[in-house]
Amino acid sequence: MIAELENRILALIDSNVEHASDDELFAGGYLRGHITLAAALAEEQGLSSLNDYSQLIEQSLDKAIKAGELSPPDQVLVFNLWKSLQQKVQ
Repeated sequence: MIAELENRILALIDSNVEHASDDELFAGGYLRGHITLAAALAEEQGLSSLNDYSQLIEQSLDKAIKAGELSPPDQVLVFNLWKSLQQKVQ
């Protein structure tokens, strides 16, 4: 289930590459790592719901923000894209 969700989300990011803005490309590229990491954690923990998977992704993003990886404007870009992707895979 998680692998399927991961593939669907990554496919949505990939399908946007040709017409995405620079900001959207940045956000998509940045999210890919967090999406893949969360999928591995979910599989390891035996989680299978979109809600659990989403929480792991958001925890990973929060940790990155606390570590200073994203400026406030970039945080908005990344979270807006993430929310959009979540709505599309529900």
